[in-house]
Amino acid sequence: MVLTTLATTRKSAPAEARPRHLCRCGLHGGLLTASALPSILAPVLTLALALDLPPTIAGTTIPVHTIFEIAAFAVGFRYFLRLRARQGDTIAETPRLLIFIAASVGALFGARLLGLLEDPWVLRGDDLMALIASKTIVGGLLGGLLCVELTKRRLGVTRSSGDLMVRPILLGMILGRIGCFLSGLTDGTHGLPTAFITGLDLGDGIPRHPTALYEIAALIALWWTIARLEARVVLADGARFKIFLASYLAFRLGVDGLKPRVELLFGLSAIQIACALGLVYYRRIFTSPTRELLAPRPWPTATTSTTTSR
Repeated sequence: MVLTTLATTRKSAPAEARPRHLCRCGLHGGLLTASALPSILAPVLTLALALDLPPTIAGTTIPVHTIFEIAAFAVGFRYFLRLRARQGDTIAETPRLLIFIAASVGALFGARLLGLLEDPWVLRGDDLMALIASKTIVGGLLGGLLCVELTKRRLGVTRSSGDLMVRPILLGMILGRIGCFLSGLTDGTHGLPTAFITGLDLGDGIPRHPTALYEIAALIALWWTIARLEARVVLADGARFKIFLASYLAFRLGVDGLKPRVELLFGLSAIQIACALGLVYYRRIFTSPTRELLAPRPWPTATTSTTTSR
């Protein structure tokens, strides 16, 4: 509803304000577009399925999720640098670096904390690896957001720092979810058993919801939607990140109901509760989408005529 409202508002935005290359197919000026993602990701997924995974190096098995997680960070960061070099940055070098450090620290602690709350029984066990592996992207995003906002307030930065990060984050998350899907049941991101047509055998002979594939599809759709909005309206500073995070939190609030989970409150898991709180934080983009997400219209220049009296 929010996105439909925005898409039908202010279609007369000036052409020079619309980044048209963002809604074309393929690569344009080195920028990755939404419609190119399926054709790029399909060979990656096909090749990964054809390989003997997980690989073994010097007798040590490397988890497939770890491989794609590292690739997600590396590719996402390189893509961010490419976008920053081509599009420019409204934030100076030093504040951007401090904001990036704050985001990394907040994401690290947020991901671990919410991961432990999602499965509190891990704290009672003696499995150190399970304790270390407990993390979630939802906690990373919310923890990073909190630390970035505190750092920006300390530095006096008022411009959005997240808009430039939206596409690199989306790309990294898509790569990470490919790793989740290929890991099957080992990383705990699989879905519940289902008789629905989308059910897949993830390794135990039981058709399950392939929630990682659901998320990949949702992320691609979100990328495309943001590109289409950019082509139709002039978005406000920070609107892209708000649309991304609010949409993702709403998706996870729903899709995590299709996963095995520990219910903490009202039948919701820790991740779902965190998503709900995040949506409360962003509530104004649902109640007043035009005011929150669209750039204000410039006032028309008034022309005054002077008359001389004799």
